[in-house]
Amino acid sequence: MSQASSSPSKSSRLRLLVLSNGHGEDIIAIRILQALQQQSNPPEIFALPLVGEGYAYQQLGIPLIGSVRTMPSGGFIYMDGRQLVRDVRGGLVQLTLSQIQAMRRWVSSQKKSGKQPAILAVGDIVPLLFAFFSGANYAFIGTAKSEYYVRDETGLIPRKSKSARWENFSGSIYHPWERWLMSRRRCRAVFARDGLTTEILKQWPIPAVDVGNPMMDDLEPSFPLQRFYTADTQQKELARPLVVTLLPGSRPPEAYNNWRVILEAVSALLASFQERDSVGHTSGSVVFLAAIAPSLDINQFSSSLQVQGWRPHTESPISLPDANTLIFQQRNAYLLLSQQAYNDCLHLGDVAIAMAGTATEQFVGLGKPAIAIPGQGPQYNPAFAEAQSRLLGFSLILIEQPKQAAKVMRSLLQNPDSLQIIAENGLRRMGQSGAARRIADILQARLW
Repeated sequence: MSQASSSPSKSSRLRLLVLSNGHGEDIIAIRILQALQQQSNPPEIFALPLVGEGYAYQQLGIPLIGSVRTMPSGGFIYMDGRQLVRDVRGGLVQLTLSQIQAMRRWVSSQKKSGKQPAILAVGDIVPLLFAFFSGANYAFIGTAKSEYYVRDETGLIPRKSKSARWENFSGSIYHPWERWLMSRRRCRAVFARDGLTTEILKQWPIPAVDVGNPMMDDLEPSFPLQRFYTADTQQKELARPLVVTLLPGSRPPEAYNNWRVILEAVSALLASFQERDSVGHTSGSVVFLAAIAPSLDINQFSSSLQVQGWRPHTESPISLPDANTLIFQQRNAYLLLSQQAYNDCLHLGDVAIAMAGTATEQFVGLGKPAIAIPGQGPQYNPAFAEAQSRLLGFSLILIEQPKQAAKVMRSLLQNPDSLQIIAENGLRRMGQSGAARRIADILQARLW
């Protein structure tokens, strides 16, 4: 047997450990891992979710290498110091130490057995710091920070709070110690959220690459997107109902509380849209599409609807690819509850009423405006909503009271020039789709 045939192939020697610190980060990581697995020479993949129990990895059949546990905060300690205290009492320090030890043991064992280990850190400074301590080559996908939080293309955003200067004190949303971790020789690639952040990071010796945003991947609807206008396109547009997407978030019990707030906004809209074509559509009807996470109890949403005067119905002007969609009607308005048609709910909506993190950003990334109402948290609280409004710019209209949604909606629909600007802004800030495949290609070329 020849030496070439007896030696292990490159693919059999490559090992990748993914570190992520949150459910949203897990999902982004999964998209990239799926793209890696489709390549001709994929590495063997392992995962260590630093927050939560890593269900997304387990569903994909990716083995976990260390201890996992859901903390009381659900991963939102940076929004509320009290949440950090609860997590520390819940064993955060011990969990972190055990995870660092598990990672270092994994890297050491791979090297001893002749493998080539590498780390992919997804999230913020925590997985990035883990990756640095691993001793292996690593890449970083920064999901938590964007220069849009502090600036736009014209310069820094004026802020009311003096403490806000701390966010950008060194010339970037990423602080010097974070940039130091990204500029180490073993850090082979840094994938920022957007082009503006990438441009700023390139001022330092950081291997920053702008390849789009994985958050915008896998959002294709069930129907073909119209790419050409026909002679009757405008007439069809006016004849169809106005579609409002409702995004209450995915975490219980917060999502149920958010839903009650969103229904207040819906009631205000219905009261405002009594005239035949006041919504800019000659059909005079409105369809609300509620994208409900599969993990939530749909009965809690439907019971709240019926208390508000919505009645079960069998038909709707819009059909969703979800056989279990619940349809409700009130006057000439329809409201659909779906747990299996998320992408369609995003694409069909003209505007969203949103109290969610990732879902709101994805909706805006499709070029659409969202009206946001701060809730009680722990995620979608006033601080989070205000920060998200800076991230998304004028694509996200922040209101204080649900009843204000009607006035904002009317203003949006009566100003097509503004809608065009919002569309361009959303696409620019959230980036193009297809990023997972491009990231996978770069990882394969640089990490080993």
